[in-house]
Formats: sequence, structure tokens, C-alpha cells
Amino acid sequence: MRKIVITGPECSGKSTLSQALAEHFGVPWVPEMARPYLDDLDRPYGEADLRSIAHLQLRTEEERVLELEQGAPDLLICDTDLITIRIWGEEKYGRSDPWIVRQTEDRPYDLWLLCMPDIPWVYDPQRENPHDRDRLFEVYRKTLERLGKRYAVISGEAEERLRQGLKAIAELRLTHLGPPERPMGDH
Repeated sequence: MRKIVITGPECSGKSTLSQALAEHFGVPWVPEMARPYLDDLDRPYGEADLRSIAHLQLRTEEERVLELEQGAPDLLICDTDLITIRIWGEEKYGRSDPWIVRQTEDRPYDLWLLCMPDIPWVYDPQRENPHDRDRLFEVYRKTLERLGKRYAVISGEAEERLRQGLKAIAELRLTHLGPPERPMGDH
């Protein structure tokens, strides 16, 4: 099974693209679990909550993997992974939980679609960085490169993002899935 992660800074179209890709391929997708976790929290979140969110994200992913194994599709679309939680911790608290860091280094995925923040910001009470998205995009890019992850940059409006995502996934299916020597490039 190939796992595709949709990642990037806040309000960069990740959920919309994740859902569109899952619908296109007819596969379940893994939603970003920080949102329901924070919605259910009756207090401001703290650093320890990031590890709880990380566990919830992985548990939800594993549930989807089991669903897929029952029906035998070969693709899982993930609306974020622990790299987002790692960056969130580093940005908010100046560090990230060592367990989360290890997961970002060791957990296998096949491709990250890195969404550019080139679409309008939409207010949401859970979003914290309306004026810092370009800098955060570079943090994501550098983190993916430092970790040696295969990624493709996704930009433009929703239809163009879907087209670029489909193209990157098609290219992935045609390539050997060993460790990438370099990113797949901008699509």
C-alpha cells in the first residue's frame, strides 16, 4: 500500500486536496485529527496535547489501513502526518517531543504533497499564523528535505492542485520507491 501525505502550513488547501484525491481514487482518507481533538478540549491546549494529537493521528491512520486491507485498495491519503505536529511543537514551544521526532524520521510514507499557501487565508479559531504562511512553507520544505522525504510542491486553485496531485501520484506509481536522492520537483 502506498501512503500519500498532504502537508503544508495552515490554510493551504490540505483538507480540500485530501478529500478530492480520496474521492478520485475511491479510497478512504485520514483526516487531520488535531481539529476534533481541539474542538473537544475544554481548555487552551498545551505542549503535552501535541503528543496526544500525534497518537490520535496515528491511531486513526492505522484504522484506515485496516479498512483498506479488507478491500485491497493500494492507496491511502493522509491529511497531514506527524511532521506537522513536529513543526507545530518547534514553532510554538521551541522543541518537539522526542517520540514525535522519531516517528517523523522512521514512519514510512511514499510521497508528501506540500501545499503552497498561495490561496486566500480563511479565518478559523484554531488557526494561529495568518501572516506567517510563506515562512512556514519554507520550514516544511526544509524539514522534508532534511528528513530525505520524497515530495512534490502543489499550488494554484483547487482544480489545479488536484491535477498536480494526480500527476505526482502517477509519477510515484511509475518510479522505484527506494529512498529519494532529491525531491520530485515542483508540479
